Amino acid sequence: MTFATSVPPAPAVEPDPPPLWFNVPEGFYALPLAATADERTARAQQFVRELYSRGDESIWEPAAPYYAGLAELMADTGVSYSAMGLFSTAEDAEYADASAGVAQCALTVAAIPTDQASGDTETIAQGILALLSSTPHNDARWLDLPCGPAVSCVTLTEYKLHPRITATGQATELLTGQIQVHVPFPTGPFTAVFTLHTASTEYWTEFCNIMAAILQTVSFTEPAGDIEPSMP
Repeated sequence: MTFATSVPPAPAVEPDPPPLWFNVPEGFYALPLAATADERTARAQQFVRELYSRGDESIWEPAAPYYAGLAELMADTGVSYSAMGLFSTAEDAEYADASAGVAQCALTVAAIPTDQASGDTETIAQGILALLSSTPHNDARWLDLPCGPAVSCVTLTEYKLHPRITATGQATELLTGQIQVHVPFPTGPFTAVFTLHTASTEYWTEFCNIMAAILQTVSFTEPAGDIEPSMP
């Protein structure tokens, strides 16, 4: 799947962000982000049918308004693309049944206004790296992507879960991981922020590889061939 996105900024920010293209692998289900309620409703109905492909109207009908509302909340935060990643942990995913394990993640993309001269991506990336490196426990690193310089930041967080909310009734610990990559636009004063978050940290290496593959496809110029826009 290929996505193009342009995020409306906060009301005081001009101009609007230029477009951005990237590919995501199979297994990601894009939330129904759209500019109007009617569009979100239509996309939500399609989304739940893809997400719960073995379901029926008894599942799809109550689920669609929930995801339409979630998409509205996310659009208000400046997120232009959001998707759930669901991947079977069975050795042969094609024949995995409902009892097979599933590794999950969430992927979002946003365009953040940046005080920069157009095309000054290296200076902006250096500033982002310095800022992120100043926070303890951040693993911030410089990246050279095909589309230009970027900065990655990996954080691992452990949560203590109360016995009331665990399946076993015992207190337990939950480890979550987040990969966030800042990619300055060479075409305008914005930085694209890709964020992948997962609680399936036993498959951390696989999720790192997925994020790396997505980043290799990021482009600020329209690639050859057809594209599927994530927003109108």
